[in-house]
Amino acid sequence: MIEFRDVTKTYPDGTHAVRGFSLVIPARQITVLVGSSGSGKTTLMRMINRMVDPTSGTVEIDGQDISKIEPVQLRRGIGYVMQNSGLLPHRTVAENIATVPRLTGVPKAAARARALELMDTVGLARELADRYPSQLSGGQQQRVGVARGLAVDPNILLMDEPFSAVDPIVRDELQQEVLRLQKQLAKTIVFVSHDIDEAFLLGDQVVVLEQGGHIVQQGTPEQILAEPANDFVATFIGADRGKRRLSVSSAASRGDDRVLVDAGGYPVGVIAAPGGRLSVASARVGNASPKSRSVSNKTDQAGDA
Repeated sequence: MIEFRDVTKTYPDGTHAVRGFSLVIPARQITVLVGSSGSGKTTLMRMINRMVDPTSGTVEIDGQDISKIEPVQLRRGIGYVMQNSGLLPHRTVAENIATVPRLTGVPKAAARARALELMDTVGLARELADRYPSQLSGGQQQRVGVARGLAVDPNILLMDEPFSAVDPIVRDELQQEVLRLQKQLAKTIVFVSHDIDEAFLLGDQVVVLEQGGHIVQQGTPEQILAEPANDFVATFIGADRGKRRLSVSSAASRGDDRVLVDAGGYPVGVIAAPGGRLSVASARVGNASPKSRSVSNKTDQAGDA
C-alpha cells in the first residue's frame, strides 16, 4: 500500500505544484491519476520513487516513510514506465530490459535470460532481442519499456502516460496488455493519464485532480460516471455534453446490430446482436476480465519486423 499524508510540493519560485494532498493507493490494484495539465499528477507519481521530494508531508510504502530510504535503492525496487518508452538508443532490446538487473549485480547471462522471459510476458517475439530501439515500431518500443519496468519483479509499477505517443489502434492494444498483465501479475500500479476514457478502462480506482493536486473525486469508474461530484468532473468526463448519455439509434433495424448514439446523435458504439454483422461476445470469455477485449499484437509486431 502507498499512502500520501498531507503532501505539499512548493518550488523555489513559489509555485505550488501540490498542496495538502492525502491519498491511500491500495495494493495490487490499478490506481489512475487523471487530470488536465498542471494538476500535479506526474509530480505526485514521481514522489513515490523520490524523483521529486515533497516540501512537507510524507509518502509511505507499506507503512515506511520513503524519505528514510536512499533514493537509488528505492528506485531499483520500483518499476517505472515513461512516455516515449525512454529506451537507451545504443543498447539492444534485451540490454534495455536487463538494465536494472545488471545494476543490481545480476550476472549478464542471467539478466539476458530474464529479459527473454519478459519479452514473452509482454508479447514481444524473441527475434527482436538483438535489435535496437530505432528498429522497432512505437508499440514495440512501449512493450520493451513495460518489460524493463517489470525486470526486477517489483511490487509497484509506475506508468507515466506511457501510451500517449502511439496511434489509437496500438494504444488500445497496449491498454489491453496492461489489463492482461495485471490479471497475471497483480502489481500495485499507479498510472498517470490525461484521458478519462483510458482512466475508466484501466482503473480500479480513479482519482480526478485539478490544479495543485486537489482531489475533486475518487472512486470506481462506475461511481464517477453515475454521480459526478461537481461541474468540473461532469465536464471532464463529458457528461455535460451528453457524451455519457447513450441511446439506441432509431435507424437500427430489428435483428441487426444496434448503433448507440450520444445525446448529440453522434454514433459512439454498437451492441452486437445474433444475426448482426458483428460477432456477439460474452462479458467474460474464459478467465478474461470483464474490461478486457480481444487483443491482437499484429499491429505493432508487424512494424519493421
